[in-house]
Amino acid sequence: MFGKQMEAARLALSRATAIPFAVRFGVALSGLIAMMVAWPSAIVATEYSVILVLVAIYPAFAPRGRGATFSALVVVGGWLADTVGYESHVALWRVLTIATLLYLGHTLTALAAVLPYDAIVSFDMLGGWLLRAGAVVLVSAVLTVFALGLSADLAGSAFLLATLLGIACAVGATLLIARLLRRA
Repeated sequence: MFGKQMEAARLALSRATAIPFAVRFGVALSGLIAMMVAWPSAIVATEYSVILVLVAIYPAFAPRGRGATFSALVVVGGWLADTVGYESHVALWRVLTIATLLYLGHTLTALAAVLPYDAIVSFDMLGGWLLRAGAVVLVSAVLTVFALGLSADLAGSAFLLATLLGIACAVGATLLIARLLRRA
C-alpha cells in the first residue's frame, strides 16, 4: 500500500509543471511564514517547530482537504497564545503580516485545489490571480489602519455602537447571500 502511494507521488512529481508547483510552493511558504510570525519565539525555537512546519506546509500537498482551515486555525491559535499567554504586545505589523499571509495562503490553496499538477497554465493567469489577491490585501490593510485610527477617536459607546452595527451588517449580508444561493 505504501509502495503504491510512493509510486503515485513519484509519477505526479515527474509530470508536474512549473505554475502548479509554484502555486503549491506559495501555499507552503505563506503558511510557514505566517506560522513563524504568529507563534511565540520561545516555542518556534524548540523542537515543537517541526510540528508547526508540518502543519503549515500540509495544505500545499493536500489542498482539497481541510488542511488549510486547520493550518489557519493553528496560526490564529499561535497568535492568541503569544498575545494572551506570553503577553506580547499586539503590533500592527504582525497583525497585517499574519492576515496577509493567511489570505494569500487561502486563495492560493483554492487555486491549487482546482489546478492539477500537470496543467499547462499561462503565467498571465497566475499573475492576474496574484494581482487581485494583492488588491484585496492592500484595501484590507488600508481599511484596518483607518479603522484603528477611528477607534482611538471613537472610544466608548460610539465605538461599541459602530462595532454592533458592523456585526449586524455582516450577518445581514451573510443571510442575503445564503438566500440568493438557495434561490438559484
